[in-house]
Amino acid sequence: MANRSIALAGAMHDAGVEVMAGTDAFDAFVLAGPSLHQELELLVRAGFTPLAALQAATVVPARFLGRARTHGTIERGRQADLVLLGANPLEDIRNTRRINAVITGGAVLDRAALDAMLAELEAAGSQP
Repeated sequence: MANRSIALAGAMHDAGVEVMAGTDAFDAFVLAGPSLHQELELLVRAGFTPLAALQAATVVPARFLGRARTHGTIERGRQADLVLLGANPLEDIRNTRRINAVITGGAVLDRAALDAMLAELEAAGSQP
């Protein structure tokens, strides 16, 4: 089933269909965050360039939502949260997993802050 979905995504992309990345699912085994990285990797496996896969998670959804003038790219006057990576995802899409910091709502969350948040979530998830 997964291989068929990958082939279908690739065929749609080749046909010019705009594909949006989005791992929102009511599946207990799909974890937002890690699943988006996996989805980007699967899009590249389907034949997307790393740039096209990243655009499927940024510019394409902004256009779909009618927010292309304010969201989807990094430009003066636009609204954006940023993920600062330790390596170029255009060279290897798996580099999206190498997160050094996140800027959201004007606040900078460095790697230590992100690790603390993850530890807090893990602790909360292990409580009965």
